[in-house]
Parts: sequence; C-alpha cells; structure tokens
Amino acid sequence: CIRDSHLYMAFCQALTGAGGWPLTIMMTPEKKPFFAGTYFPKTQRGGHQGLMELAEQVGTLWNTSEDKLRESADKIVSAVQSGLTKTNKPATEAAPLASQVSLQSVKGSASEAINKWGEQILKKAYDNLVRSFDARYGGFGNAPKFPTPHTLTFLLRYAEDHPQDKALEMVLKTLDGMALGGIYDHIGFGFARYSTDEKWLIPHFEKMLYDNALLSLAYLESYQVAHRPEDARKAQEVFTYVLRDMTSPEGGFYSAEDADAEGVEGKFHVWTPAEVEAVLGKEKATKYNAVYDISDAGNFEGRNNPNLLLGALDKIVHDEGLTKDEVLSSLESARQSLFATREKRIHPYKDDKILTAWNGLMIAALSKGAQVLGDGLYLEAATKAADFVLTRLVREDGRLLARFREEDAAYPGYLDDYAFFIWGLLELYAASGRPQYLRNALHLQEELERLFTDEESGGYFLTGSDAEALLFRPKESYDGALPSGNSITALNLLRLARLTGEERWEKKAEQQLLSFRPVLEEHPSGYTAFLQALQFALHPSQELILAGSLEAAELAEMRQIFFSEFRPYSSVLYQEGSLPEVIPWINDYTLDPSHVTAYLCQNFTCQQPVQKISEFKCLLDKS
Repeated sequence: CIRDSHLYMAFCQALTGAGGWPLTIMMTPEKKPFFAGTYFPKTQRGGHQGLMELAEQVGTLWNTSEDKLRESADKIVSAVQSGLTKTNKPATEAAPLASQVSLQSVKGSASEAINKWGEQILKKAYDNLVRSFDARYGGFGNAPKFPTPHTLTFLLRYAEDHPQDKALEMVLKTLDGMALGGIYDHIGFGFARYSTDEKWLIPHFEKMLYDNALLSLAYLESYQVAHRPEDARKAQEVFTYVLRDMTSPEGGFYSAEDADAEGVEGKFHVWTPAEVEAVLGKEKATKYNAVYDISDAGNFEGRNNPNLLLGALDKIVHDEGLTKDEVLSSLESARQSLFATREKRIHPYKDDKILTAWNGLMIAALSKGAQVLGDGLYLEAATKAADFVLTRLVREDGRLLARFREEDAAYPGYLDDYAFFIWGLLELYAASGRPQYLRNALHLQEELERLFTDEESGGYFLTGSDAEALLFRPKESYDGALPSGNSITALNLLRLARLTGEERWEKKAEQQLLSFRPVLEEHPSGYTAFLQALQFALHPSQELILAGSLEAAELAEMRQIFFSEFRPYSSVLYQEGSLPEVIPWINDYTLDPSHVTAYLCQNFTCQQPVQKISEFKCLLDKS
C-alpha cells in the first residue's frame, strides 16, 4: 500500500503522459520508480497485460539489467524533482522498461482491420440516409413510411462524432413529425405500425409492441442528447399506454392491437366534430377540434384521426400569447374525457401472445426509461417482465421458448428471442444493479453460441441446432421494421466484453463484424442496427463502477446523473458485494459499507475514486 499516492501519480504521468487509478508502480528497494502504469488485471484479460505476466517480465529484467533499471529510476526521480518532465509527454528516455514490456491498448474494441473500413461504411450509410431523407415531413423515402427507430438511434450516435453534419437535425425532424402526426394516438397514446402517407397523418392503425419499445428508446436517447422535454414526455406516454393496455397480470407484454374494430379499419380511433362536442360541450370542443384537425370534411374517410400536423395550434398560440405546451395542457382534461368515452367503444382485437423477443425489447425500453427518467415504476415493470420470461418461458432443460399464451409456453426460441432478451437483461442490469440479470445474460449468450453459431461462414442462424430440420437454416441480417438478431448479438457481445473484460466476447464480436462486412459495404443504410455495433467497437470503452449498497440514496443519485447525458459507449457495473461471483476482477474495487464510491474508468484505467456527489459531477464533466 502506497500512502503517497499523489507523489507516485506524478511519476506515472512523467513516464506515460497520463495517470489514473488504480495506480501500479514498480520501484527499487529504495522506493525509486522505474515503471508505472494504471490498471492491470491479475492475469491477461480482454487484450490487457496481466499483473502476473508483467511481474514475471520485470523480475527477469531486474535479474539481468538491475544497473540499467536503477539508473533509469535515478533519472526519473531527478526529472520529477526538478520539474523538467512534462505531464503530457512521456519521458521515454527514462523509461526503458516500457519498450520491453508488451502492453496492449487500442482506441476501442476494433482491430486495425475494422478500423480501416469501419469509418468509411458509417459515412456511406449517413450519405445514403441524407439522400433519402424527407426534409419536409421527416422520415426516409416515400409513402408508406415506417418509423425504423434503429435508423434514428444510429444517427444520434453519428451526430456525436460529426456534430457539423445534419444527423441530429434529421432525427429531431423525424421524431417531431411522428409525434405530431396521426401515426401517434393523441387520445390513448402509443404509435401505430406505419403511416400510409408521407406526412405521418393517416396510419395503418395496428399497434405493435416492438414499434412502441423501439420508438420509446429513440425518444429517450434523443432526450439525453437534446434535453427536449417533449421527447421525455413522448416516451412516458408510450409507457403509459403499454402498462395500461398491453401488460398481462403476470407482467408479460402482449404483442399487438388490430387496426380494425367491428370490421372497419380505424373505427375505434376516429371522430366527427359532433361526437367530440357531445363529450366536451361546444366551447371546449371548438378549441379541441381546431387544435387536433377535427372537421366536417374529415381527414380519413369522412371522419377524423386526431393530429397536430394540420390543426390550428400555431394560430392559437399566436392569438392567445401562449406556448404550445400551455395550449396542449389546457386540453388535457378534454383528452381524458374523450379517452373515457372511447373506452366504451368496441375495442380492436388484442393479440395477447407474449413473445420473448418483443418482451426483451420492451424490457430494454422500460429499463432505459428507469435509467434516464428515474421512474421506479418503469424499473418495476421491466423487472416483473424479465422474471416472467425467466420463470414461464424457460423449459426445464434451460431452453428459452418463444411464445406464451393461456398458460402454455411453446416453440424453441429463435435467435431474436435470445438476442433481444439478452439486450433487455443488460439494460435491466444497468438500471437496477442486480447481478442476477447480468448472470442470466451471460448464461443465455453461452446458450446462443451453442445453438445458433454458423461455424463455417460466421454469424448466427435464425433457428437453433435443435430445431426441426429444414432444407436450409436461414440467417437474417437486414434491419427492417425490426433489427435483426445478428445485429443485436453483435452489440450484446461488445457490451459483454466491456462488462466482463473477457477477451473471448470481444473476439466473437470482431468476427461477427468481419463476417458481415460484405453486406454492410454493399448497402450500409439497410443495417443501421448492425452499424451501432460497429460504432461501439470503434470507440474507447468507458466504465462506471459504483461500489456500495444498491439501496443507498447516493448510488441512485449518481446513476441518475450519469444517465442524464447520452453515453452510448459506456458501461455501468455495481460492486454491491456479490458481483465478484459473476465478475471476479471487480474485487479490485474496494467496497466501503458506509459510502458509495464511484470509479470512472476508460479502457480499464480509472480516475481517482470519489464519494461526494459534487466530485462525481466534476469527474463526469472532465470525461
């Protein structure tokens, strides 16, 4: 144990040009340093030299070159004492050991092979999206328009690296267009499957669980980036819809609601001015109808789908001297009254199947909602759904199943079931810190490797090796309305590599990226979920380790502060006492039972740990 840690940090900065915690110093018996570094795992892991291997090399050098090491140590001490060594420029002349010890460090998780073509593919995808972007209404291409939220989350990441480009502008325009349009249910909340027109005005009225999961993720990430309250509000409204209408008593999420009611598409959702007036009275109805485009002419087969695209909201804002939020808030009681009346109508058919894959997406979304918005209700719902899948959709032999309905779990799970559910578990772990969810994610990834790996061509088959024999085993990679299981698996592997430090996950992720390089190069904008794995691989890791009780108020506050900003390449680990059973090296981080200690690390090199909220904020500001 070195008491004078700040003194020895000066030696580390002199030798390497940087510093960090934990601090590793090699010194003579007289305590004169001749080698310095930051984090080293006990043994080699994740591309990082192990302390045991390092010690062996240093021992050999000491036995063969003690005089040179002592001379080096004297020069380092002299340089630091005289102030000649610059902290941002390694003193290589005084550090001969550095050239003889094999230390591995990379910008991100990607090999040089991926670095060379990765950025080119990302740029090509962006350029393709710019060409197909609808600058007037948002979205991409012509009618019918599908939301494809993974394209928006790809662009949010692209915007982080290229703030001068139009990526963020395209995202915000699209999110606003959908939020204002009739593809969104302004009375009961939630998004329909797609828009039949370019304006987002008239949808195919079917609502899918997966769309609402992925769109809420996009709005939450946009909120982290731009901090617009309307984005957070839209995610909250989607969750209100899902928890109210799409959640089973046991906690699983239903699949969809039909477009038709009484055999007529949209009948449940549309209104005439007279129907609105019958509920609200003339004065309130006049204002509501003006704002939400309810007219005698109608905008859908003689009736009206409420929307904010074509109404008189801007005119009312101008005439009354109010903000848009103030006008809409003044109509909230009207919305509630219309919702109560609509509930008495004959509802569209609800598809009450509970699908593992789509539940994984909603678990991920609700967990992200808990992270970003700090709402315990979302964490509770995500936890209940995850526990439902783990108890009701896992066969006795451990095989994940695909579908649950009327007390019957059936069909061996597909790649998407494993990939999407693992994603949900990783987000749930980030939101809760409960190690069982990380443990389950790791176990399911092991099973995914066993059941779905294509040993010959790379990637993963859609069906398991234990499934019914087909003429051939399909393999999907295209990111359409849903991201592919191969895309999400690539990202899961990278996240598991960062969380565990296990090099094998990183190698599998790298192989996954290389296996799909030809299709990515040919049409990159069709693989925007897959490209997010590539973006993750190309960026350096950042890890936040929170050591302390999960029930501590300061831990919750630190977590909330951390997730208030967009950190798409960061990982959070919770050293609460039992995590070392899953990740043994986390024992390197001290657990103080009376305080929460935060370690902020990059490429496993940590800044000085902090315990005060003010210091934690300062630490993040500098990162």
